[in-house]
Amino acid sequence: MASLPLPLADQRPFDRAWLDRAGIWLSALCAAHCLTSAILVTALASFGGVFLSHWVHEVGLVFAILLGAIALGGGVLRHGYMAPFATGCFGLGIMAGGLNLHSHSMTGELLATLVGVTILALGHDLNHRARR
Repeated sequence: MASLPLPLADQRPFDRAWLDRAGIWLSALCAAHCLTSAILVTALASFGGVFLSHWVHEVGLVFAILLGAIALGGGVLRHGYMAPFATGCFGLGIMAGGLNLHSHSMTGELLATLVGVTILALGHDLNHRARR
């Protein structure tokens, strides 16, 4: 004879504890988001003047020139191809020219820097490929 189903009172109700756990995690994520956002906005407001300062760009360009001279110049000595070095120098030149646009327009400096950084990255990529 087939067994009969258990009466409804004996059946375990659907476990919805995961909804409570999900609610707790969602609340925690919301609190973390609110705190992080407030701290980040405050920090950006405080450091915004530093990040946009002209000397930060000059120091960054000096580091880019030093790294480019070591990596791209060393690449010429290692593999003998001038194209990566020339491409990188062209990008550095555009970046340096962008520093002079700071007093004229922020958009011009940003555009020149982005174009220069992209060309410099291409020079480093060509240098990396030539080493293979």
